[in-house]
Amino acid sequence: MTIKKLFVMLLFWGNFLFGQSGEISGLVKDNNNQPVIGANVIIENSLYGTATDSKGLYKFLNIPNGNYIVSVSVIGFSRVVSDTLTIKENKIELDFTLQPTSYQIDQLIVTANKFSQELKDVAAGSYILDQRIFSEKNIKQIDDALRFVPGVTMTSDQISIRGSSGYSRGAGTRVLVNIDGIPMYSPDAGDIVWEQIPISEIGRVEIIKGSASSLYGSSAIGGVVNILTKEISVNPVTYIKFQNGIYTNPSHTEWQWTDKTLTFNSQTISHSRSIGKLKLSGSFTRFEDYSYRKNDYQLRFAGFLKANYQFSSLTSLTLLGTGYTRDKQTFNYWKDLENALAPRDTDLGQTTDSDRTIIGMTLNHIFNDNFSIALIPSAYLSFWKDYSESKNKSNSKLLRTELKGNYRYSDNLTLVSGTEFAVSNVSSNIFGKRSSNSIGVYFQADYNPLENLNLSIGLRYDYSKLESLNSEQAVSPKFGITYELSESTFLRGLLAKGFRAPSLAEAFTSTTASGITIKPNPNIKAETSYSMEVGINHTFNKYLNIDLSLFNNEYYDMIEPGFLTPTEVLFSNLVRARIQGLDLAASYQPFSELILNAGYTLMLGNDLDLDKPLKYRSKHVLQMGLGYNKSFFQIGIDFRYLSRIESIDKEFVELGIIPDGDERVNIYVLDANAGINLFKYNIPARAFLRINNLLNYNYIELIGNIAPIRNISLNLEIIF
Repeated sequence: MTIKKLFVMLLFWGNFLFGQSGEISGLVKDNNNQPVIGANVIIENSLYGTATDSKGLYKFLNIPNGNYIVSVSVIGFSRVVSDTLTIKENKIELDFTLQPTSYQIDQLIVTANKFSQELKDVAAGSYILDQRIFSEKNIKQIDDALRFVPGVTMTSDQISIRGSSGYSRGAGTRVLVNIDGIPMYSPDAGDIVWEQIPISEIGRVEIIKGSASSLYGSSAIGGVVNILTKEISVNPVTYIKFQNGIYTNPSHTEWQWTDKTLTFNSQTISHSRSIGKLKLSGSFTRFEDYSYRKNDYQLRFAGFLKANYQFSSLTSLTLLGTGYTRDKQTFNYWKDLENALAPRDTDLGQTTDSDRTIIGMTLNHIFNDNFSIALIPSAYLSFWKDYSESKNKSNSKLLRTELKGNYRYSDNLTLVSGTEFAVSNVSSNIFGKRSSNSIGVYFQADYNPLENLNLSIGLRYDYSKLESLNSEQAVSPKFGITYELSESTFLRGLLAKGFRAPSLAEAFTSTTASGITIKPNPNIKAETSYSMEVGINHTFNKYLNIDLSLFNNEYYDMIEPGFLTPTEVLFSNLVRARIQGLDLAASYQPFSELILNAGYTLMLGNDLDLDKPLKYRSKHVLQMGLGYNKSFFQIGIDFRYLSRIESIDKEFVELGIIPDGDERVNIYVLDANAGINLFKYNIPARAFLRINNLLNYNYIELIGNIAPIRNISLNLEIIF
């Protein structure tokens, strides 16, 4: 073959391969004709996805010839789906106008059953957090935002959904937290380190309440928090944020331990763009907090990188990396009530250094309209060292791989199945040199025998081996049902079994700190649960939406720390527990500028063996938020109430380890915010003022720890 013929052939095939494509672009705006920033724009039944830029614009390039449907979704607005579009080497301009809505029932959710479906078809109680909450409320890290979710409580940094957890002092979690499908529990302690999650890169947060072990395995015995990062815009977008804040003086002059003004600040820069088929997004954040408490200063540097390469409309590869390095002083608990913002004298000067990184990859391939697979390998690398009397340190890694398949057998039957492998290795003077491994296999079928009825049946098998402990095996079944009684009323029910294997920290911790020795437990075993939930979602006159759940969770062999002797603590299977209650969420939006959100949770959690309340659970939890948004200006107030914690670790008080440790009260927290959005005037900036704990009310979530006192912050965000 001559070079001339080869050139002609390459030219011909190049035109064929690369010329047979088109483009879809347009503007997404709201009912006030303002651009909607960060809206997710998806081409259905493909892997094409993007986000609107600072002007509300989106664009899809190199779309192969064919017929397509485009959908747009963002929390706070009704989802919109286009008519069928035909690409034939042409450019299509398609604009969308979104209408505000106070309810989430028509939103797509991807967490509950590992495929996209409308919230009304999910049998478990669910909630979606919008990315806007992180800007409007000047959220410093994600766990602060979770305090506003009905059914969710935080005890210091430990999350609990419907009372599933009390406080285990950084050992293990009963709520699985994922970022883009990659688990975030640490390799050694098995806890969640919230600082790893980049606030600026969050697109939305999906919360599944109740046991999800049938799909997600061990750590999901109490629920799942799935963090979905933003879609990457094809158009270049740069985001810059400055946050500065101050802590006001404490309400009692004897608590004031310094004459200096105590401040916190952060700076974030993020950029995303497309280079051909490659989309890139990255951010860097510096955070510094002088804290309202003595010996609680921290300095953190964090980075995030996301890259997506679109091989075709049917194949894509996404790489994700997030991590931080942090220096932090140590505050365990107060000296006494008269010195509530100062630690014990022996704790002064103690610090902890930590470096944590998560790297993951997702390879997606769609074989046809009915079958797709995803391969999700990841690695979690962790190192920390404290400079206390115990001089503890740990170097650990968690390697995990998941292979997931989705098969749409017919219009009314969807199958999901997959397998997971994970191995952890730890080298530590507190845990020893340890390893663990686990295997999970799951299967679920969602069947619609009737147009308004959905049945979900799932089953998962897990095998786990923790160093020298006996291996554990668990079978976790699930049955869920949803029924559309009318266009405004949806019913649901769920029966599920859950399990949780102990973490390396719960089994092997051996250390002494603050006069207490924590001993290893070679006989610890997995805990199990049986969960039941019934719920209803109803919309009144398109203005008021109410979601109500009744739940009953039975726990067996629940792992809790307990005192073996007056100076020795052991993690063991102490508790046979029952947690019953109701979870109510309501949204009222009489007109587009005003919205009222409210949530109430009743939790009756009891240790059935000792006939007493479970530790660190409030019986009553109430959240309320009122927001008004008019033109470029917005204001809002938030209120939280938690009834007095009925049970704590009284041994710390009785033994004199934490003086005045029994002091605790009902919790009343009032916050306020105001903001301006200058995009309407073609100025790419917005600013938010936030006052947290407006009344400077003193309360504790954790024994011997005053929660944050009143603080005022100002955020400036620039997007261009």
